[in-house]
Amino acid sequence: MKSKKLLTACFISSTMLLSAQTNQQVLDLINQEVEVNSEAYMQLKKATETIGHRATGTENGKKAEEYAASLLRSYGYDVSFQEFTFNGWNRKSLDLKVNNQPIKAVALAHSPANVKLSGELIDLGNGLEDDYKRLGDKVKGKIVFAALGLLDGTAKETENLHRSEKTALAEKYGAKGIILFNRPAGGILLTGTASVTGDIIKIPAINISLEDGLKIKEQLTKGKEVAKIEMKNDVGPMKGRNIIARKIGSKFTNEKIVLGGHLDSWDLATGAIDNGVGSFSVIDIARTYKKLNLQNDRTLEFVLFMGEEVGLLGSKFYVEQAIKDGSINQIKAMSNMDMTTNPKAYYSTMEANLSILNDYAKDVQKVIPDFKLNAFTDVGLHSDHQPFMLQGVPIIGLSDSQFTKGALNCYHANCDTFDYVEEIGLKNNVILETYLLYRLSNLNDLPAKRWTEEEIKSNLIKGNLETPLRISGDWRWK
Repeated sequence: MKSKKLLTACFISSTMLLSAQTNQQVLDLINQEVEVNSEAYMQLKKATETIGHRATGTENGKKAEEYAASLLRSYGYDVSFQEFTFNGWNRKSLDLKVNNQPIKAVALAHSPANVKLSGELIDLGNGLEDDYKRLGDKVKGKIVFAALGLLDGTAKETENLHRSEKTALAEKYGAKGIILFNRPAGGILLTGTASVTGDIIKIPAINISLEDGLKIKEQLTKGKEVAKIEMKNDVGPMKGRNIIARKIGSKFTNEKIVLGGHLDSWDLATGAIDNGVGSFSVIDIARTYKKLNLQNDRTLEFVLFMGEEVGLLGSKFYVEQAIKDGSINQIKAMSNMDMTTNPKAYYSTMEANLSILNDYAKDVQKVIPDFKLNAFTDVGLHSDHQPFMLQGVPIIGLSDSQFTKGALNCYHANCDTFDYVEEIGLKNNVILETYLLYRLSNLNDLPAKRWTEEEIKSNLIKGNLETPLRISGDWRWK
């Protein structure tokens, strides 16, 4: 009993000590703790070596879920799983030939289980809707050939589409398949979902290298090219689990800030950059917050989402459940860490947050001198902030990540390995986001409120997001 009282007294006194410190002193404490004791780099390295990839619904994915939960428990958190079921997909085999010449290729996720077809290739340029409208009925029954990125010479104001949206357009206009060629040089093949809904699509979707793509594009200017596709994939019901740890607020218990990052990866490599750097930073932020016993008036929720790569499944399920039980109204802000490493700026979806973020940046610059003083607004799709943003929740986070040379070329590719991870990048992630959570969770009144339905619509239109959201079926307005 005596020792229990002593521990309680020490806890109270340490909390009072921290609450009495200035914000800059707290930031200095965070900086010192992370510099000496951060485990993000080491734990990510261990996970890539012992687990490998972290594809949702696979045995590796389950191992990753348990690994993350075990780490959070070791840091003193109660951990819960949020399970969801989905129509899963795993690649088996693919044989692609163009004019009877074998082409190295990978299937894009959610392609059909069994495919055996041939068809004439039709060059759709960038694969945007204007390209389809230009060719009209000529697309029907053909195999679309298009760039994954935007071709050289494309007008600067042109907005590219996600691979899944390009595939949806191919389906819409009657194509029997789609081949997208990659952006970076070096024979790199990219995987990723070709489904806007997370369901199995009706046509095969394939990625080939930039070099093969440019060669085929040149051949198409000279005459007819025929592609033959033979593909097999496993499809069927699978399960994934979000991992959730909470630090209950001391004052605004029923208000919370969610920090998320997706734990899952693709299967071609270990997903060290996408999204090992983000998810293992989230885990170490939770460790740092607990280790320093930092004050949080609002509840903090640390969430590792699964299923991001196959359609934002984990975050969509989280938000759906929050709407059902009413807890969506408790979420005052969401911060997402996806491929975040050594970021240099704060951002938000809402201008009302910029003033406080600029104040935080002034503090941060004293420990990270090249951090930018001016925060900015941005809205975007295709990561786990999206379901929250579509409900009007303020998104606040880090941007302008600094990657090692070559890292971005390995996006969704078989070269996304731990070699590209820098320890300083992870440490700065943890310092910046821990301080951000500390400041946000202890504000008496957060400046930005949830958007109304009309504000959501107008801001999505302003951000040029209506077209991709219509293609994906997520546009709920007329």
